[in-house]
Amino acid sequence: MRSARHAGRAGQVIEQVFRDDAGRILAGLIASLRDFVLAEDALQDAAVEALRRWPAEGVPRNPAAWLTAIARRRAIDRLRRDATLARKQELLQVALELEQDQPPAGDGEDDDEAAFPDERLKLLFTCCHPALALDARVALTLRTLGGLSTAEIARAFLVPQATMAQRLVRAQRKIREAGIPYHVPPAHLLGERLDGVLAVLYLIFNEGYTATTGDTLIRHDLCAEAIRLARLLVALLASEPPLKDNPEALGLLALMLLHHARRHARHDVAGDLVLLEDQDRTRWERGEIAEGLAVLDRAVVLRRPGPYQIQAAIAALHAQALRAEDTDWRQIALLYGRLACMAPSPVVELNLAAAVAMAEGPERGLALMDALRLGDALGSYDHYHAARADLLRRAGRHAEAADAYTRALALCQNRIERRYFQRRLAELGSAHLARV
Repeated sequence: MRSARHAGRAGQVIEQVFRDDAGRILAGLIASLRDFVLAEDALQDAAVEALRRWPAEGVPRNPAAWLTAIARRRAIDRLRRDATLARKQELLQVALELEQDQPPAGDGEDDDEAAFPDERLKLLFTCCHPALALDARVALTLRTLGGLSTAEIARAFLVPQATMAQRLVRAQRKIREAGIPYHVPPAHLLGERLDGVLAVLYLIFNEGYTATTGDTLIRHDLCAEAIRLARLLVALLASEPPLKDNPEALGLLALMLLHHARRHARHDVAGDLVLLEDQDRTRWERGEIAEGLAVLDRAVVLRRPGPYQIQAAIAALHAQALRAEDTDWRQIALLYGRLACMAPSPVVELNLAAAVAMAEGPERGLALMDALRLGDALGSYDHYHAARADLLRRAGRHAEAADAYTRALALCQNRIERRYFQRRLAELGSAHLARV
């Protein structure tokens, strides 16, 4: 029985460490090994070793340091065993450097935090090197820094999982073969990598804010990580004399803060989804809203508007409405129209149609969806069908709304959102019976 309890606790601790520290551990390993695949394999080896040893020996005092030390040793083993003749000298030099950096005894569990410097910002810029295609930069960083699975990244990009797996492999190979340096680039090169970095943080936050899969609506770890990295990025850019404040980096940070401020109100005590218009706004984090508005003000005074600042301005209008009926939907629709011109995409157009519906009525929003032919581009996107279902329901077209909710339910992989769609379908069924 005691062994079973140890095994259960060990498994929980490993899961927690991976959720909290895997990105940091992996970044440090990549810095040492200069190889993404080897670093991931070594970390997996360390996790297997932890599952084998911790139930019997107990969980070490510093699990993250223990995993890092074991991963480095397993990497050395792999380098010595797998090095081909052509690469043997180079790889054995890496192994020698790793051995020199290893603790003299034990498994490293007593090492303090200083022994494992945070390399994540370097990894962020390495993954966003301009030699990589933009979608590869975003996908690779989501995998290594965000900890998202290949399936989750594929869903974020609306591509098949096999396609995303191939994209990740090609990006890792490109970094290794091209010898892309592992460091934060000098100030004069930061600009060419910034778009990719911001896109990475945006997608990490979005996956955290509305998890595409699983049993929770919000993945707080991903939201917190995206905000933390955005703060680091803003501070880094502000510290570089040629750059100072970057308005889009500030806009993205403001956007994250303003959305994150609503997290506690986005579900009820049962864990069910609560739409924005029905949220208890007293549960919104007013301190976070104030910070987000202040960051947005810093961006606006620079007078270089961009897509993240526009989205932050939309979030600010929501945040400043003390009641749902106070929301300035006409202004929000105008901002989405500007965003659609600045950064056109079917998802932006979907949000534009929804805002028009709230300002001018559901039939106007539905007509705009049809005029933009959004069903062609977003037919496999559950939120498109959900948005259409909501407008059909508001317009009293209940049979069509039920069909759209059914389609959204079939595509949705998040349990909380699925429960919401099922609840709406039940309500529509009851309304139909009441009319009969």
